[in-house]
Amino acid sequence: MTGGPEKQPRVTVDGKFFRLGDAKFYVKGVTYGPFAGAEDGPFPENSRARSDFALIKELGANTLRVYHVPPKRLLDLADEHGLKFLIDVPWWKTGCFLDGVGHRENARLAVREAVEACDGHPAVFAFSLVNEIAPDVVRWHGAKLIGTFIDELARVAKAADPGCLVTFGNYPPTEYVSARQVDFVCFNVYLHAEKAFSSYLSHLQMLADTRPLIIGEIGMDSLGEGPEPQAEMLSREIEAGFRGGLAGLCVFSFTDEWHKDGRLVEEWQFGIVDSERRPKPAFSAVARAFELAPYFPIEGAPKVSVVVCTYNGSATLKLCLSSLQKLNYPQYEVIVVDDGSMDAVPEITKAFEGVRYVRQSNLGLSAARNTGLKAAMGEIVAYTDDDCRADEDWLHYLVGDLHRSEFQAMGGHNFLPPDDSPLAAVVMASPGGPTHVMLTEREAEHVPGCNMVFRREALEAIGGFDPVFRKAGDDVDVCWRMQQAGYKIGFNPAGFVWHYRRSTVQAYLKQQAGYGEAEAMLLRKHPDYFNAWGGGHWRGRIYSPIAWMPFNSPAIYHGRFGEGMFQSIYSTAMDWQLARFTSLERHLTVTLPLLVFAYVFGNPLLGIAGLACLVLWLGVGGYAGAMSDLPRDRERKWSRALIGALYLLQPIVRGAARYSERFIWRQIPLNSRETLDTISLRKSRRHFDQSAYWSDEAVSRTDLLEALQARLLGDKWQAHADTGWGSHDLEIPGSRWSLLRLTTATEWHLGGKVLIRCRVESRWSFLAKVIFCFTVLAAVLIAGSPLSLWSQLFLLAPFAVMLWVDRRKRDLRRIFSVVLDEVAKERGLTRIKAKDRWTGEGEESKPGEKVKPESTSADLPD
Repeated sequence: MTGGPEKQPRVTVDGKFFRLGDAKFYVKGVTYGPFAGAEDGPFPENSRARSDFALIKELGANTLRVYHVPPKRLLDLADEHGLKFLIDVPWWKTGCFLDGVGHRENARLAVREAVEACDGHPAVFAFSLVNEIAPDVVRWHGAKLIGTFIDELARVAKAADPGCLVTFGNYPPTEYVSARQVDFVCFNVYLHAEKAFSSYLSHLQMLADTRPLIIGEIGMDSLGEGPEPQAEMLSREIEAGFRGGLAGLCVFSFTDEWHKDGRLVEEWQFGIVDSERRPKPAFSAVARAFELAPYFPIEGAPKVSVVVCTYNGSATLKLCLSSLQKLNYPQYEVIVVDDGSMDAVPEITKAFEGVRYVRQSNLGLSAARNTGLKAAMGEIVAYTDDDCRADEDWLHYLVGDLHRSEFQAMGGHNFLPPDDSPLAAVVMASPGGPTHVMLTEREAEHVPGCNMVFRREALEAIGGFDPVFRKAGDDVDVCWRMQQAGYKIGFNPAGFVWHYRRSTVQAYLKQQAGYGEAEAMLLRKHPDYFNAWGGGHWRGRIYSPIAWMPFNSPAIYHGRFGEGMFQSIYSTAMDWQLARFTSLERHLTVTLPLLVFAYVFGNPLLGIAGLACLVLWLGVGGYAGAMSDLPRDRERKWSRALIGALYLLQPIVRGAARYSERFIWRQIPLNSRETLDTISLRKSRRHFDQSAYWSDEAVSRTDLLEALQARLLGDKWQAHADTGWGSHDLEIPGSRWSLLRLTTATEWHLGGKVLIRCRVESRWSFLAKVIFCFTVLAAVLIAGSPLSLWSQLFLLAPFAVMLWVDRRKRDLRRIFSVVLDEVAKERGLTRIKAKDRWTGEGEESKPGEKVKPESTSADLPD
């Protein structure tokens, strides 16, 4: 690299977009050449290039994609016109280049020489390391080896110029090829149907994930399709691309004059000007689209209320509010909800003109979100956190997409800010961070609470946020309830926020413990979303740092003979086998018992097995640290070792907090004059598993269930309705030992009279099952060991557990029976004995008396 005067600012990556200095840089490009060529390459002389560049500036373009390295004269000329180059590095890639050492070395040399020749020139936007590798060549070598070699070329380029941007030109036949070291994703896409193009862009955004996405080539042959269809298609796809969150695109091509393999191509005419540089209809269409891009108007843009909830968040609140005052959106308000902060939050907020400040006592995050919802004046309510700063186009993309779509809520990415610390980068790459879960390439199952917007009427329809979630879990709960109510949640990758992570290991682990407690509360409210161990069941695909886990290779459709035009990736369910080796459950049920029993019984084989589990556990942590993605500028020598350690610690801390919250005994308040003891004495002979309630008037079973659930929640019970996938109506986790499930049915009799039957099923809790299994395992091992008589008495432990749990189940049923009776009485229902029959005339028959039914199935209502 040569010295010289201070160079101009260069384009850098900024989340899902690019930035040049303080302003965003959107690629609005055209492909240029190859031409017949001059002595220094397939480029025109300066006079022709100067007139071309002036016409390109008139078009409103700012980028030229070229397929050879331009000479310095052309770089200087482009810089004069305010244009930048996306440079494809040419090398032999039309054969099996990985099979020959010479071919690989030639590719490295071509990349190094291209980057050094440009020498950090301000007219260079980025380098494309290779363009469109043939699908049969990729299949020959394997996509993984191809991606690894492209990563190697990226390192060669960065070694020559650390500040340069690199990518590679991909296309649909090889969309499954990926490289981890490139700065952004570039695809050439020729799809003329509007819906197909938009759908494929959504697909590519999922492949690009956190990196910017540009379309390297779009175009239409005006000779075959006609000039007017070409203009219409380009205008439509430029708008669809920028609305879909593209960081830019290039139109193929600027002129009909272009050469391939040294020959003038005459059978195609893709240019927006002809060979004589006379504009076609497409020229003015592209110029109009480039003028509007990226801010195509949002028709009838709704007012948005941005809600920031904070509790002692003064450290980052100023950055958050500063970013919210610079949003590119026509009408919005900012509301800060102070959840009883004791720091400088009020003073910081009042320093920002126009920001509304609402204070409440410390009621927790969900209550604060609901306070913001009540104060909101907009028809769209957007939430972000006090440790976030929003991208200036955050609302433009999220609300614009929400306004045009069928979705009732929308979310986006949350990125690590470029000014955050190296330790924060480690935390970002560690498990358990806020992330999105996708059902399709557009619909989300979950979006993180730091970046979500709602149609206000939909959020109010589900009752807002549940105040029981004080620290975390509120976003998961509200997303699940939105979907249970029939609403859909969308995801827009371009609407992102910068999210500052925890800056210490202690703070990170404390956050994970809070997440574990929230999971336990979610389990009680949404049991159908969890397995028996308390692990969450996500229907969608989780986009998180843990996605490096192996054994989840996607299915790829290659087509006949590997010649499919769209060789799409079909993601399979994520395989969590390696992650399970780090779980708390694995330690408690496998590793710890093996080591304990090896020590107690002196069995070396058990000890070896236990040590093997520990070695495997440590190996998973090491693998996680080695494979995790880290920002290059914030990686330190200790970063990957710490990531591995956090991968080992996080499941233990989070799991311990989850089980601690699940196993806490909560005494069930009973708003009744009767105590448990009097209930047990007076009603000990009643059959508590089934009951029936009669009414001479029509009483809805649903009304009874809703009233019962409201009463239980008011009495601090954890009661939740089945989500529709079970065979019960309500589930009540009554104690640490047992839970209840209530099932009801309605019998209709003559005159609109109703009999509602209730069946209560009591089940063992998860803790009771764990303790029972542990005692059984211990009893089996003790039975075969020559221990003392007192030790042999431990064989009775499983039976003691069974008796204890059975007693607790009976007590819980008795308490619940009283509450059920009281609620039924309030609804005008009278309890009858389960073994008796009802005459239908409002009088109870004597026990054992047989009564002839007065109604038949023909008398029942439809």
